[in-house]
Amino acid sequence: MLTSRLSRRAVLAGTAVAAALTTVPLLTTRAHAAEAPAYRWRNAVIGGTGFVTGVLFHPSVRGLAYARTDIGGAYRWDARTDCWTPLTDQLGWDDWNLLGVEALAVDPIHPDRLYLAVGTYAQSWASNGAILRSEDRGATWTRTDLTVKLGGNEDGRGTGERLLVDPRDSDTLWLGTRHDGLLKSTDRGATWAAVSGFPATASQSGQGVTFLVAVGRAVYAGWGDGDGTATAVNLYRTADGSSWTAVPGQPTGTSAKVPIRAAYDARAHELYVTYADAPGPNGQSAGSVHRLATSTGRWTDVTPVQPGGSDTFGYGGVAVDARRAGTVVVSTNNRWAAVDTLYRTTDGGLTWTSLKDSAVFDVSETPFLKWGADQPKFGWWIQAVAVDPYDSKHVVYGTGATLYGTRDLTHWAPQIRGLEETSVIQLISPPVGEAHLISASRDIGVMYHERLTASPSRGMATNPVFGSATGVAQAAGRPAYVVRTGWGDNGNGAYSGDGGRTWAPFAAQPSLAHDAPGPIATSADGGTLLWSFVHWDGTKYAAHRSADNGATWSEVSSFPKGATPVADPADPTLFYAYDTDTGTLYASTDSGLSFTARAGGLPAGDSQFQLVAAPGRSGDLWLSVKWNGLYRSVDGGASFSKVASCWASYTLGFGRPAPGAGYPAIYQVGSTEAITAVYRSDDEAKTWVRINDDRHQWGWTGQCVTGDPRVYGRVYLATNGRGIQYGEQI
Repeated sequence: MLTSRLSRRAVLAGTAVAAALTTVPLLTTRAHAAEAPAYRWRNAVIGGTGFVTGVLFHPSVRGLAYARTDIGGAYRWDARTDCWTPLTDQLGWDDWNLLGVEALAVDPIHPDRLYLAVGTYAQSWASNGAILRSEDRGATWTRTDLTVKLGGNEDGRGTGERLLVDPRDSDTLWLGTRHDGLLKSTDRGATWAAVSGFPATASQSGQGVTFLVAVGRAVYAGWGDGDGTATAVNLYRTADGSSWTAVPGQPTGTSAKVPIRAAYDARAHELYVTYADAPGPNGQSAGSVHRLATSTGRWTDVTPVQPGGSDTFGYGGVAVDARRAGTVVVSTNNRWAAVDTLYRTTDGGLTWTSLKDSAVFDVSETPFLKWGADQPKFGWWIQAVAVDPYDSKHVVYGTGATLYGTRDLTHWAPQIRGLEETSVIQLISPPVGEAHLISASRDIGVMYHERLTASPSRGMATNPVFGSATGVAQAAGRPAYVVRTGWGDNGNGAYSGDGGRTWAPFAAQPSLAHDAPGPIATSADGGTLLWSFVHWDGTKYAAHRSADNGATWSEVSSFPKGATPVADPADPTLFYAYDTDTGTLYASTDSGLSFTARAGGLPAGDSQFQLVAAPGRSGDLWLSVKWNGLYRSVDGGASFSKVASCWASYTLGFGRPAPGAGYPAIYQVGSTEAITAVYRSDDEAKTWVRINDDRHQWGWTGQCVTGDPRVYGRVYLATNGRGIQYGEQI
């Protein structure tokens, strides 16, 4: 992803020692299984939208491949259906940090074995990483928890695979870590221990091992903590699995500071290594490609194009053609001036051809990839590149938004079916109209979903284009009127008069909008807008109001800074806001001109809350306050009572009432007993039933949930990395 993923490095105290703490089944215990209705869960199709950090074809099984993502788990490719199958959706709320995949590994001899090194962040506040191991290609897993942290969404997440099955012994696995050196397992990943003989010293702020690759019976390890000097060592080797030594004659200097990826041409006995001056995906300005003749130890610089001047970039992905010696594909990365490309050679790097120059793209299946332009770019954040070992012209590469593939080296199309990695922040299900869903997401802005089974035909909302959305709202009494806000280069707010099909920018916007766009609300009749402002660093500002469709704006000094405005769905003069800093509900009775405090003494200081107004009712408010549970007001926020049926509530939404019921169905991500899950109540939160199951959990799902006002039982769920999930009762 481009703007949604924080890339931060952790500082781990102590020495580089790791071992398995527990080995446990991956699935959690089942709650409410007896009374739970049967639900079918699927993705609302967008297609990719996230950073595909690694692609690996199985070397001995035709048509079998795997992909890893930075926050959306791992996938298996089914060549018969041309579709990816998600493999880690069973990771639940408590294991949200494991949805980032640091590395994957396959066993060439035992094709059903698959290993994942999982852990999204290496920060002190994040949980430790884990190893998932499967004997059935990811259908089921056994988990080993580690005592070290992994960083599937940190800087360097697009480097090579840090996990490897030893080429001499299928029971032995190697794991390269960022801050804790090299680990080894001799029991197929069940237990792990630090490799004491590995010569590199781990840095608590560096990259550590950037890749592990088998070269015949030897193993090579890239090391990302070199300083770019002539004496820096960035590549190590072991021939016997015990002693490690620096590879002689290896490249040095700024352009070879960080080894990004490596691929071994077994036919020519040559190892190709890509380098950059930073781990990426951002921040690279120099790089190179080098070839090592492993039988003689001779190095050759085979860089296709030298970065320099205004054309700065690093080199990222590298893949060899298993069928043709000397045929290699490499990618540039972070090349914004001339746009990234793939270079291909058939003579071992003596000459190269840019595949971008002859590329013909078809993105009709995922139109958002045009990003408001006439044609899509070749790509950016290209660090994952793979060549099918059974088809020399089948090449795939990952970008910050999709996975492109070709079968003839000229015609390219997204090879992304089934792989959904959107980080979603808000969902609206309109009560009327063509679309049952409008979504607001990080990186891809707002989308109008006229169908749930195909990527929106209009792509991203344009005029203007947002990199990431910060809010979307629909006028309850005038559903054709929709507004949106977000991070854009040519405006930060827009409105639609046709339900979200087409858009026009606000005629003006507050000065805060460019640097701190936040959520927005519209009154029930669409006559008043309230726009709140929060900087990316958390600084909160006063909200602004417009009564002329965004032509003019005025500050509302009495609005609690940084709060999310909520419009009453029945009375256009009423707005609400919850001040989480003080635990106070504020209300406006004059169309947002002024706000006054109503109920106080509510939970304060919680890191997550949500205030929701029940549809079609004035003053019926529900307040989710994370660990403090759920509260309800039926008098416009003058008083609240705590709902006793759940002890934790993260997000809440409403849908069509159950047959014969007089109140909307309520959907919630929260905890009624021992498990955080997706629940539905048909009796105003007196009782709940769990509607997801242990295989459909998707990590962190606390951003937004909403029901469909036209279809009873249908619910839409925002995830942080697995796109939009929707469930239907069957």
